[in-house]
Amino acid sequence: MINVFAAVLGRDLKSAFRHRTQLMLPLLFFVLVITLFPMAVSPQLSVLQSIAAGIIWVAALLATLLSLDNMFRSDFDDGTLEQLLLSPYPTSILVLAKILAHWLVTGLPLIIVAPLLGVLTGLSPQSMGVLIGSLALGTPILSLLGAIGVALTIGLKRGGALLSLLVLPLYVPILIFGANSVDSAQTGLIVSGQLYLLGALLLASLCLAPIAASAALRVTIT
Repeated sequence: MINVFAAVLGRDLKSAFRHRTQLMLPLLFFVLVITLFPMAVSPQLSVLQSIAAGIIWVAALLATLLSLDNMFRSDFDDGTLEQLLLSPYPTSILVLAKILAHWLVTGLPLIIVAPLLGVLTGLSPQSMGVLIGSLALGTPILSLLGAIGVALTIGLKRGGALLSLLVLPLYVPILIFGANSVDSAQTGLIVSGQLYLLGALLLASLCLAPIAASAALRVTIT
């Protein structure tokens, strides 16, 4: 089982690195959105500090949403997805490997770049650790929940708009807890409650989302 999981994960990572344009697009979008905010709102550090957490988290959410369709699209187009569903291995494990690959090429780069953009928006040093921690807990949830929406819309030719409508309501709690934890750290308040909630949502999504996504794929494809 571990070998199959590693094989699917490695295959998706190799495929992602072959298409470097698609790989860099979410990260470039994330950086551009955050760097444009000082031009559109105000370059004053005091103004940016008050909205920095919201800017970074909204940009991370939209960057993840931008890349969701790539999770199953190539496998659906070439018929590999059907072979995965017909394999004797649990589909939820195979789907989890694809979700992990998506997070590694989308969510992890956002976490790495986020502190640099936090400095740009005036985040205090004590809130940087909370920013990284909240993104580390929140971005995997975005990929896990997004997999369900992609599985439901993969058979549609223009399912992007429907995917956004399905997934965005599920993303709202993660956005609230993630941004609020950074805001609380910025003002010196306790942030353990928000991080615990994100951790609980991550565990729940990790247990349920692969099962729901695999069921959705079977319904959509068959």
